[in-house]
Amino acid sequence: MPKISVIVPVYNTEKYVEKCIKSILNQTMDDIEIIIVNDGTKDNSETIINKCIKENNTKIPIKYFKKENGGLFDARNYALKYVSGEYISFIDSDDYIEKDLYKNLEKYIDEGIDLIKFKMQQVDENGGTIQKLDGPVFEKCTGEEAYEKLCTQEKYLDPACIYLYKTQFFIENNFKYSGKYHEDFGLTSLVIIKAKSFVSTNVVGYNYLQTNNSITRNKEYQKEIEKAKCILNNYDNMIKVIQDYKINEKTKDLVRRYYTNTVILKSKDLKNKDLEEYIKEIKKRKMYKNIKPYNIKQLIKRIVLKISVKLYLKIR
Repeated sequence: MPKISVIVPVYNTEKYVEKCIKSILNQTMDDIEIIIVNDGTKDNSETIINKCIKENNTKIPIKYFKKENGGLFDARNYALKYVSGEYISFIDSDDYIEKDLYKNLEKYIDEGIDLIKFKMQQVDENGGTIQKLDGPVFEKCTGEEAYEKLCTQEKYLDPACIYLYKTQFFIENNFKYSGKYHEDFGLTSLVIIKAKSFVSTNVVGYNYLQTNNSITRNKEYQKEIEKAKCILNNYDNMIKVIQDYKINEKTKDLVRRYYTNTVILKSKDLKNKDLEEYIKEIKKRKMYKNIKPYNIKQLIKRIVLKISVKLYLKIR
């Protein structure tokens, strides 16, 4: 059994997929496997994947699967059926990792920690660092304890690619991605608070490539509308799911507040009637109750959510 199953969904990333795969094959810890899912790619990615498989002279096996296009998160779900490692790692095919990433996390793997967090940096297409993304570092604690620290101090809490997941923990809890957009936002918090053990390390190992083609940076307006709908669906799912979680009320409040803040922030990407409808959906869910007025900024947010759509638009 390998220590890590690395899942790589691929869709139209012919410029980047080879670098991604080779960054995994070049790991200084080779007790891993790669699971590549061709998610109906339409460019030359498959040819490049087959070339990497043919030229692979490492001890790291590559499992390759093809499926019809269903989106990034559908491809991840598909790959989960073929995982045999002790841990799961997700890597987007236009990103890449540092050669010592998994080696630097090995001591936590050997401890059997449910969820291991590391850090990422934003890079350009030439490999130059744009920004190193900082955040809290702390030793082993419960997922609930970790969430309180992360949701108040961590700027990038959601990306699935900056965690190692213990496979047994992930599979037994039946964590699944659904939808098309913002599903890391929809799922990551629910995974964290379920963990019995969690560490947040200072290991910087994930390189997040800044390109105009990334799904998270595409600014076509119609997609912004779809993303807003997905965020609301994720919120609704969270409300149902945490009812059955055996966690304290403080943690539930934190989760609701975190989701609510993200829902509110999404409003800046919408216009006119779309914005009006979005605000109506927020009001329908009475999200203002989730914002605890601990400071003046949060108090203003709460007031804004309670007033009419017309006045809200006027304030904006």
